[in-house]
Amino acid sequence: MTLRLSLGGSRLPLFRKLAQVRWSFVLLLCVLGGVGGVMLYSAGNGNLEPWALRHITRFGIAVCIMLAVAMVDVRFWLRYAYVFYGCSLVLLAAVEVAGTVGMGAQRWIDLGVISLQPSELMKISLILVLARYFHRLSAEEISKPWKLIVPALMVLLPAALVLKQPDLGTASMLLASSATMFFCAGVPWWIFAVVGGAGLAALPVAWGMLHDYQRARVMTFLNPESDPLGTGYHIIQSKIALGSGGVFGRGFMQGSQSQLDFLPEKQTDFIFTMFAEEFGLVGTLALLAVYTLVLAYCFAMTLSARSQFARLVAIGITTVFFLYVFINMAMVMGLVPVVGIPLPLISYGGTAVLSLMFGFGLILSVHVHRDVAISRHSSGDEM
Repeated sequence: MTLRLSLGGSRLPLFRKLAQVRWSFVLLLCVLGGVGGVMLYSAGNGNLEPWALRHITRFGIAVCIMLAVAMVDVRFWLRYAYVFYGCSLVLLAAVEVAGTVGMGAQRWIDLGVISLQPSELMKISLILVLARYFHRLSAEEISKPWKLIVPALMVLLPAALVLKQPDLGTASMLLASSATMFFCAGVPWWIFAVVGGAGLAALPVAWGMLHDYQRARVMTFLNPESDPLGTGYHIIQSKIALGSGGVFGRGFMQGSQSQLDFLPEKQTDFIFTMFAEEFGLVGTLALLAVYTLVLAYCFAMTLSARSQFARLVAIGITTVFFLYVFINMAMVMGLVPVVGIPLPLISYGGTAVLSLMFGFGLILSVHVHRDVAISRHSSGDEM
């Protein structure tokens, strides 16, 4: 008897779907997860607790979730895109009522087993709902500004809720990844020019709406030496650690800045700095090579998709992953303000790892079901 997977309506045998999975891509993700476990072991001063063991456990669960998502027909995600978006939006609103406070921000919902961060789920849900919306529009319809009002509201509403938490970094990622999807969907360049001009004009208003600590981060970014023991401490210590690694690094668990606790948040935001100090330029280039290969695989699987929905989902997830890597590395090097974005699959965190691996599962689903044709007027009901 042939084992089949009924969820999502696909009749392909399960073993054939598993054979279609890019296992070399999965291996690269496991390499990143393993690097995260090793660095969190170092951050814990040679102990699996409190970070390394939890990271490895969560990553193992996330790999299983990713493969399960990959087995589901891509039309399933088309059909329930609005449902996922609605649930994520409700959870974001619930943060304002029942959210727990951590590190000065109210971003999590305590579920007992795990602290859920709805903004991470929204990154994936927003991609799904925008992909479904643009999938049904023709090129002519996409060029009409009034057709963009609904997707713009879909983006601005969760971005406003996330900004209120406050979480400027995640709100910026929602806007940036959405802008990429608008562009890839075929929105004319002049609309971006108008929106960009309006955004620049609104900068003074936006500056006044920022919290004091957010304005301090921007000023620190411009001149970190202005307050070396206060707001500039994080980035100054990060630069010292980056420089002290040299070409080959100080060695595993031998970093002075990280092991002597000069480096703040070394298990989350500044874990790349700790890695650079211990493994130097050579190790850093090797890590960048792995991230580049992951991005290359994502783009390759995106190009294999036959439908607009599948392509937009894959490019949206790829953009989110790129933003994670770029913003975190630029942040710890002082190239952008510190906004609290983790290094993907390496920094300690529960919801971020699970949501990103779920996203990679969607990309794998796009590749596994690349021969599935979805008409422009399809809602996924024909599965």
